[in-house]
Amino acid sequence: MKEFIFTSESVSEGHPDKICDQISDAIVDYYLAHSATPENARVACETMVTTNKVFIAGEVRGDGELSSINKNKIEQIARDVVKSIGYEQNTFHWNSLDVDINLHSQSPDISMGVDAVGKNEEGAGDQGIMFGYATDETKELMPLPIQLSHELLKTIRDSRLKSKIIGLGPDAKSQFSIIYENNKPVGVHSIVLSIQHLSYLKNDEIKQTVLPIIQKVLPEGWKCPEDNIFINPTGRFEIGGPHGDAGLTGRKIVVDTYGGVCPHGGGAFSGKDPSKVDRSGAYAARYIAKNLVAAGVAKKCTLQLAYVIGVADPVSIFLDTHNSSDIDRKEIVDIIKKVFELKPAGIRKMLDLARPIYQKTSFFGHFGREEEGVKYFPWEKLDKVEEIKKLIQ
Repeated sequence: MKEFIFTSESVSEGHPDKICDQISDAIVDYYLAHSATPENARVACETMVTTNKVFIAGEVRGDGELSSINKNKIEQIARDVVKSIGYEQNTFHWNSLDVDINLHSQSPDISMGVDAVGKNEEGAGDQGIMFGYATDETKELMPLPIQLSHELLKTIRDSRLKSKIIGLGPDAKSQFSIIYENNKPVGVHSIVLSIQHLSYLKNDEIKQTVLPIIQKVLPEGWKCPEDNIFINPTGRFEIGGPHGDAGLTGRKIVVDTYGGVCPHGGGAFSGKDPSKVDRSGAYAARYIAKNLVAAGVAKKCTLQLAYVIGVADPVSIFLDTHNSSDIDRKEIVDIIKKVFELKPAGIRKMLDLARPIYQKTSFFGHFGREEEGVKYFPWEKLDKVEEIKKLIQ
């Protein structure tokens, strides 16, 4: 299609599903930060939230002080996350909500399959397929619709936390529909923002507050027809958060990745330590795709990796450059094998993943984020570009 409209959505840090992702990832960070050997920490943690309740379940493994499960500490982690988001509603308050913890030790069958291969050749923590994607249509090498959707909610959040806007709540969703011509974004067709608010605010007041923010995040010179900007289209959004809608870990996997532009392997990221290739494999795939595009190998590429539980090497590597490269795909795959580590232990070392960096990833997407000195989001770094360029000359 030479001309089309593509739409992606994002959700805020106060969306019920994102509350769960943050709690689950905060528990991952806790185990990585307090394990004597973080590489051996194992977490597969699921969270559910509803009216004034948090349920935490899953499997964990730690050493030293983490050899037994400290329910008091886990409960405090959950309360701290909810407090940091700003929930102090009668129906969901960080200080008064009930926290039900049902964590237990990791299955020995799983640990046997992952650990038995040896420290340097440890097997994948699960079977599965993971996708990475990059495109030159934005400076972050991300699809524009999802990048704008994230940026709008991030900007509103920053203004809300700094008290620059009053009366808006932490629960929100955004959606951008972008017009493409010849596979390039050329304009915005429509924008949707649904955001929680206090009862005294009228819809016109909310529009006047957020319209300047919407214009601020659009590319320079772009405008959206006012009739195509939908702010709280149902009319009201007073009842938000877990009281309005229950939340679960891992239910926003497309928001977390590329906004539906490329396939998704189906595995969520949050609540999983980096031995789970659902997470580390997807990070590696993004790292590879981004460096390939930045090196000029292709204008756009989708990479698939596939793993078997207990087996170190991926069983397949598939690359699609979307007719945007003059280089043979087999040659590019050979370059990938030469330049990048693809075994779970190698990925963890290459990207330094055995660190408590994951709660920051759990809202506003895992990709296209600022590196912050590569302390966080190390899969966004472009340190392999020159090496790739030398191999394609």
